[in-house]
Amino acid sequence: MTTPRESILLLTHLLLLPLTRSLLHPPPVHVPTLVPHVPTPLLRSRFSAHTQLDFTTHCNSSCFHRGEQEAQKELLTEKLAFETLYADGSRTLTTVDVEGDDEEFDGDHFAHPLLRTGPGVRHRHKRVRRQIYGADGRFNIQGDDFLLDYPFSTAVRISTGCTGVLVSQQHVLTAAHCVHDGKDYVKGARKLRVGFLIPPSINGTKAGLTSSKKPLVRWVRVKRTRVPKGWIQGPQEVSMDFDYALLELRWPHRRPFMRLSVAPSSDDLAGNRIHFSGFDSDRSGELVYRFCPVEEESSNLIYQHCDARPGASGSGVYGRVWDNSLERWERKVIGIFSGHQWLEIDGENRDYNVAVRITPLKFAQICYWVHGNRLDCVQD
Repeated sequence: MTTPRESILLLTHLLLLPLTRSLLHPPPVHVPTLVPHVPTPLLRSRFSAHTQLDFTTHCNSSCFHRGEQEAQKELLTEKLAFETLYADGSRTLTTVDVEGDDEEFDGDHFAHPLLRTGPGVRHRHKRVRRQIYGADGRFNIQGDDFLLDYPFSTAVRISTGCTGVLVSQQHVLTAAHCVHDGKDYVKGARKLRVGFLIPPSINGTKAGLTSSKKPLVRWVRVKRTRVPKGWIQGPQEVSMDFDYALLELRWPHRRPFMRLSVAPSSDDLAGNRIHFSGFDSDRSGELVYRFCPVEEESSNLIYQHCDARPGASGSGVYGRVWDNSLERWERKVIGIFSGHQWLEIDGENRDYNVAVRITPLKFAQICYWVHGNRLDCVQD
């Protein structure tokens, strides 16, 4: 039985609910349609690159405002072309067209980034320690109840040393630099695999010893890998905008996966927070979870101070996003953790950990990679 106070609070909540939804929940985002052309065969990869887990870039005002040039439809269409690497080492290049109004297209790449500058900004001094900010805020995920529990169960290992996130029954989203250095595929991409954690107890370990045992990994071969042309042979500062890749497994898995979403403004994220779980290199064999507020954001990147170490690259960055069809907050992947960036803006050096935003165009591209049918790729 509810108390009079609880009844009043409940009634107030119900009366304000329609108003709250209209104020807090943004309208659905229009997603452009990606129209692929017939793939063109390329020379086989040499697999000569080395994996760079500690991915760090530098950006100044010039590169930060380069979005004014990148907003042109022709340039973006060129960057949304993609390479496909097959298990036998062969490659193809697929060029694309994008259907949609020019006005909608330009809205995908804001002419002026959203980085907050001016009197209201909290200016930060250059930090000495990269990737860990102050007290370490990461949590080790242990035990069957957590490792096999959603959303932690969506995190997988990549055999090159990175992390990925399950986004369908057969697809893993990760960072492009985990498989390609911008010029060639890394050596480990020749026989790329995805690792699923298996808790000790499920592997037959005695119950009394599970606390001291680390999870084992079941590896699955990758059937094909897709990387956007915007990452390949692009200037380093701009390439971070396209630091994502999709891996297709040889066999479907049976674990829950996390749905994708166009990244909303941080103001439209529940609590203004993002979350991700990854396999940080300083905690070998363990899944590490963290969350933090969004500090700054541009049209293509999410700047934050979530503690992370090499190995977390490729983690699926998710937040609670309002789902109009379900009329509730849902965890959805809105970005991919890339690495670290030094920003030199207005003569001040600031450092951030950075995630790549899933824009409407990137959503359309990744969705096509997953479904192979552009008609299925509309914003949920």
